[in-house]
Amino acid sequence: MAQQDKYWFPAKRYGYGWGLPRLWQGWAVLAAYVGCIALAHVFFPARIHAGIFAGIVIVATLALVGICRAKGEPARWRWG
Repeated sequence: MAQQDKYWFPAKRYGYGWGLPRLWQGWAVLAAYVGCIALAHVFFPARIHAGIFAGIVIVATLALVGICRAKGEPARWRWG
C-alpha cells in the first residue's frame, strides 16, 4: 500500500489544511466531530450557555485538527 493511501485526510490542492476524508476512518472522525457539535447545541444552546458551548466547540475543533495533523498528509501552503 502506498504511503499516500494511508492518509485519512488528503492535503488541500490550494491553500493550507486538509480536504474531505479519503478513508472510512477519516469519515468516522468527521462524523464524530459533527455529532459532538450537534449534541453540544442540543444540551447547551449557545443563546443560554454561550461559554460552555464555545468551550465544547473549541475543544472538539482542536481535537479534529490534532487528528488531521497526525493522520493527514503533511500540511503546507500549496499553490496548486
